[in-house]
Amino acid sequence: MKKAMCVMIQGTMSDAGKSVVAAGLCRVFRQDGYKVAPFKSQNMALNSYVTRDGKEMGRAQVMQAEAAMIEPDVRMNPILLKPSSDTGSQIIVLGEIRDEMSAVDYFRFKHKLFPEVKKAFDELAEENDIIVIEGAGSPAEINLREDDIANMGMAQMVDAPVLLVGDIDRGGVFAQLYGTAELMLPEEKARIEGLVINKFRGDPEILRPGLSMLEEKTGIPVLGVIPMLKVDLDDEDSLAPRLTKEAVDRPLDVCVVRVPRLSNFTDFSVLEEHPAIGVRYARRPEELKEPDLVVLPGTKNTMDDLVWLRESGMEAKILQAADRGTPVLGVCGGYQMLGEELYNPEHTEGDREYLHGLGLLPVTTTFTPEKTRTRVQGEVVSGPLAGAALDAYEIHMGETIVRGEDFCRLTDGSLDGCFSGNCYGTYLHGLFDTGALTEKLAIWLAECKGIDIDDLKPMDHRAYAQREYDKLADGVRAALDIEKIYEIMREYQRHGEE
Repeated sequence: MKKAMCVMIQGTMSDAGKSVVAAGLCRVFRQDGYKVAPFKSQNMALNSYVTRDGKEMGRAQVMQAEAAMIEPDVRMNPILLKPSSDTGSQIIVLGEIRDEMSAVDYFRFKHKLFPEVKKAFDELAEENDIIVIEGAGSPAEINLREDDIANMGMAQMVDAPVLLVGDIDRGGVFAQLYGTAELMLPEEKARIEGLVINKFRGDPEILRPGLSMLEEKTGIPVLGVIPMLKVDLDDEDSLAPRLTKEAVDRPLDVCVVRVPRLSNFTDFSVLEEHPAIGVRYARRPEELKEPDLVVLPGTKNTMDDLVWLRESGMEAKILQAADRGTPVLGVCGGYQMLGEELYNPEHTEGDREYLHGLGLLPVTTTFTPEKTRTRVQGEVVSGPLAGAALDAYEIHMGETIVRGEDFCRLTDGSLDGCFSGNCYGTYLHGLFDTGALTEKLAIWLAECKGIDIDDLKPMDHRAYAQREYDKLADGVRAALDIEKIYEIMREYQRHGEE
């Protein structure tokens, strides 16, 4: 069996920058002429994507696949955990729902998934020259060492060298890196071939004494200091900085309601590529203010988040905005909440069997255990957004009956969503990715507001994303000892083939 070169990026904590560093290396290796694939054995996130064959995977590996200039494949993320409560998650294996489990039950069960994870990795290794593996959380979570599948357990399974990334922006990076290395078993620490300091602001020379001492104490070389790179990439999870943005400095103000179980908020980051549109997030009713568009986003639990919307006072604020004529858009779970009634007869979404919705759209939703996952193309057919071409995907539980105008017509002739007055609802994720709907939306909102944005033109999303990946690769290449990383990967490859 062919053994591709590989390297694993682990971090001292969540949001240390593993996903971005991995994406940067994917692009660097691709620029150098290699066929590269990303891999993350286990990902916990509510931002997911549907592949062309109708399978579900984490958005982080989709972003890394785009950086590597290849089609996303569920084998790149064989296990996706989608939290549905504080203690439980939906378990998705190779793109299909396997079960719903508590954290304790999953901890006991996960060793049974090792063969499927290893098979997915081996197949990708057969088809590619280099695999860039991303860890999860921190390898120093020693209470999870038994049957580890996300960090050192994965590195040992496929004999991968490890680069350990620390986040200096949060402070204490030397303690992060040293403490993580020292908590490893000797055979695990020996696998850490390089340390990387990420998100640095300032002159790297001031770090030199600390870097020398860190190398002396750990016996591991520092392979680079990556600056705080200003690149616009998809965010992986709820730690994303964009979710804390409370103000915009552009002509059009789009406010996304930050529901507790927010999912697929990457749908709206694309809007920010339009120079007239600013996107912010509101968790408290007073933060909603008076935007030009209110967005109710997707959620992993529509029923519970609808209750939160009601009890927090956010529902009242949204209804007041709609009464003033403010446009409202609901996507997936947000679309369901905008309807009149929600039925949950099989307790698919918790214990409540019925809730009335916000009543802004003439639709009724009934939840069933079956999940809809599909890629679609179509065109908006109603209201001021009519004519916008869509290339999107659906991931949702529940069936919705529409008693009003439809939002869009799909290429197979089926219909999606609803339009009524100043409100839209749709099940489609990625609906702004083509740029056509973004442009229509900007024109409509500007007309509603009575302003002129003719001199502010939208960007081509795909071209913009590719420029951002190249910018990321330039930053990573300049900061890291890429030749040393190649040397490390080749040494492990030779060792594995002996």
